[in-house]
Amino acid sequence: MVKSILLGVAAVLAFVALYVQSRPSEFRVERSATLAAPPDVVFAQLADFGRWSAWSPWEKLDPAMKRTVSGPPATIGHGYAWSGNAKAGEGRMTITALKPVERVAIRLEFLKPWKATNETVFTVAPEGSGCRVTWTMSGTNGFLMKAMGLVTSMDSMVGKDFEEGLRNLGTVAKAAASTHAAR
Repeated sequence: MVKSILLGVAAVLAFVALYVQSRPSEFRVERSATLAAPPDVVFAQLADFGRWSAWSPWEKLDPAMKRTVSGPPATIGHGYAWSGNAKAGEGRMTITALKPVERVAIRLEFLKPWKATNETVFTVAPEGSGCRVTWTMSGTNGFLMKAMGLVTSMDSMVGKDFEEGLRNLGTVAKAAASTHAAR
């Protein structure tokens, strides 16, 4: 009897493992928003990690988080590293490509609580008197993230943060545009 139960449990676990492994490896999260600020002002916020604390949705996860910004803003190699509490984790971002006023590509590396490397891209396009910003993140899911995907998706885990970040970015960029215009 015990042997039959163990064989049944082993068969179920093998089926679940095969099912998890068959899930898609690639993921992509994307959100867009129209902001009431000119593209150059928005681009300046995106291409300077020193400015991210004003709008990034993850900055408030740990007020005591250690942050290090390296290299000149708006250049390939400009970097940002963080180390915080369990919610904030640890990782780093590096600008890998950019097209002034239009696009910023970032290598996003999570070190803790789990390791992952993703690509994040911001595109900025003029729209009316402001601009349209699209924020994407793409990467590959390992077995553990595929298993988590059975109960939630990367889109549901991160999408709301992207939406909040774009709202915050809109507020900060609009204020920066007003200040710039007043000069």
